Amino acid sequence: MTIIERINEGIKEAMRSRDQIRLDTLRMLKSKILAVDARAGLADTEVVKLFKTYFGSLQEALEQAQQANRPDIAGKLKSELAIIQEFLPKAPSAEETKKIVLQAIADSGAKTKKDLGLVMKAVMKLNSAVDGKLAKDLASGLLSD
Repeated sequence: MTIIERINEGIKEAMRSRDQIRLDTLRMLKSKILAVDARAGLADTEVVKLFKTYFGSLQEALEQAQQANRPDIAGKLKSELAIIQEFLPKAPSAEETKKIVLQAIADSGAKTKKDLGLVMKAVMKLNSAVDGKLAKDLASGLLSD
């Protein structure tokens, strides 16, 4: 079953169970897909890229809501993030991410922090599900100034 089919089934289930937050989130995800391809014929890899971008923007909004002391908005955003994570590949743990970063540094031949872009490119080639922020922080700590 493709991601789009799973979203359509999820929308039906959310309507039956009257889960408004889930329904709204799934409809938003579907609209993100339809905005790119009106026939919803995108490959799952392209859909995952769209969802990762949307997930990142929601995480930023969550941080801003928490800084602004808005628990009502933060709670809704946390619910949306949990729903979107169902459609994203499982990210590797911090330890697995460190191994991937070390492998990427070795593969790219990076020596200094100026080579961080090369390392990040290699990390994403090795495993695109890696948390980019965590990988960048680890790579920055491992590379010399």
